[in-house]
Amino acid sequence: MSDSENTYYGYDMCVGGYFEMPTADARKLLPSHLEPVEVQHERSILAITAFHFDESMVGEYDEVVLAVVVPPVVEPGKPLPKAAFFPFMVGTSTPESREHAIERWRLPHYMKDVDISFVEDGNQLTVTVRDEGASVLDMVVTSHQRSSAANHYMCFTVDPEDRFKVNILMEAIHTEHEEETGSLTLHDHAMTAGLTIDDVNTYPFREEWYGKGLQTFDKMVTF
Repeated sequence: MSDSENTYYGYDMCVGGYFEMPTADARKLLPSHLEPVEVQHERSILAITAFHFDESMVGEYDEVVLAVVVPPVVEPGKPLPKAAFFPFMVGTSTPESREHAIERWRLPHYMKDVDISFVEDGNQLTVTVRDEGASVLDMVVTSHQRSSAANHYMCFTVDPEDRFKVNILMEAIHTEHEEETGSLTLHDHAMTAGLTIDDVNTYPFREEWYGKGLQTFDKMVTF
């Protein structure tokens, strides 16, 4: 769904975790105009977010996004984003969604369909990502107090000619906490090649879980 200014994606599942990673890795993954956010000296932030989209311009699909957290741009008259991201790897379950995101948002993708599963068990949701049976990652996100939310985020992307910024609004029933009850297992794979796996924390310092909701992208601008 889209209009002249905005693009809309309906989802019935979105979960994410924020994990400490080496700043040395973050700097290698980022373009020169962006800096990583550090949670402590030489430790930056890997954000992993998984979606099941049930309504979009290219139909239903699953997506997983690996990103480095960076400082947002403060824009007069607009809300300060909860977080800003530079996605360095995206995996999707359909070629149509991959082509759409590359063309429209300049997002870097693993160029094969991946299998992304979501298994909910009470207050816990397990995301598994597989590539023709080969393990990519396993992430567990846990629930906490839920409330209605309209959260703003910022995303930066690049192509060989330009660099871009887009603002994103996430609306849904939402839970967020820092109880460190989730987990992450990364596997040796092309999607995780930019990470020193043994130096990424296996538990998140922050977890987010959105129920059924709407993701709105503003018009992308050069930055």
